[in-house]
Amino acid sequence: MTWDSFRAAEHFTMRSARLIDRHRFAHLFQNGPVEPVRSALAAYRNIDGGYGNGLDPDLRGHASQPAATGIALRYLDDLGPIPTSLGRGICRYLSTATNPDGGLPPVLRNIRYTESAPWWQRREDFSSDLGLTALTVGHLHKHHITHPWRDNATAHCWKRIAAMRWTDPHEAIGVCTFLQHVPDRHRAIQTVNRLHPMIRAVVDTGPDPSTHHHTHTALDLAPDPGHIARPLFTDTEIERSLDRIERTQRSDGGWDTTGEHWDTAATIEREGMRTIRLLRVLRAYGRIGASLPPPRRDH
Repeated sequence: MTWDSFRAAEHFTMRSARLIDRHRFAHLFQNGPVEPVRSALAAYRNIDGGYGNGLDPDLRGHASQPAATGIALRYLDDLGPIPTSLGRGICRYLSTATNPDGGLPPVLRNIRYTESAPWWQRREDFSSDLGLTALTVGHLHKHHITHPWRDNATAHCWKRIAAMRWTDPHEAIGVCTFLQHVPDRHRAIQTVNRLHPMIRAVVDTGPDPSTHHHTHTALDLAPDPGHIARPLFTDTEIERSLDRIERTQRSDGGWDTTGEHWDTAATIEREGMRTIRLLRVLRAYGRIGASLPPPRRDH
């Protein structure tokens, strides 16, 4: 990635992203402190231990939602070890949002009475979402957050994964995150090898990837070279996906969101989130390296 392209992404983030993502950019790419990120994230947290208040740009209401709490865990993961008290508070909230089978729905029924994207407000299916549950449990295992909810949800994930006969990109991303961090490494490796064909079947690895917004590539599953999903893809497929990221950067420095458009503010916020995520993938695979001058701190 050229210096000009990186600076364009920096300017886009400082111009268009919300405050929490500007602080994340500073921390991740400019050696900025973690405290501003923690403080900004705390503003999205509710007294029940969950997160809402628009942390997920498509969920604008105040109430905590499992999907938003999953985003909070990903943000906390950027900052080093998650404090035990904070992690257990999240687990206490998740205990109140969990279905009888031990899994999480992405949103709760109160979503119908809050500001949110139309596909959430019209939702009638509140069954457990393996992708979200697995992703959430994976981050808790990574940070050694012990709690009965985590253990019960782990059992739920293993049971659901054992029964998988097909998947979709969202579910595959969550399952791979779970398998990346769950303690039983032998079982995790065996499982990812069994899932190999069905995961590849839902990821676009062709030489001319589709431009459809909902297309997922190998890098959505394997965001860094050490990920458990990385061996599922060839070097050529990874390089092709990296080239595609660089090629689709807009002239203003950002990247288009992959979700459906329903609200201008939500779209802009998602673009800021995605820009940071793609920059992290490029750096993890060496496309942003030491050859770039250090970013200026003039924002």
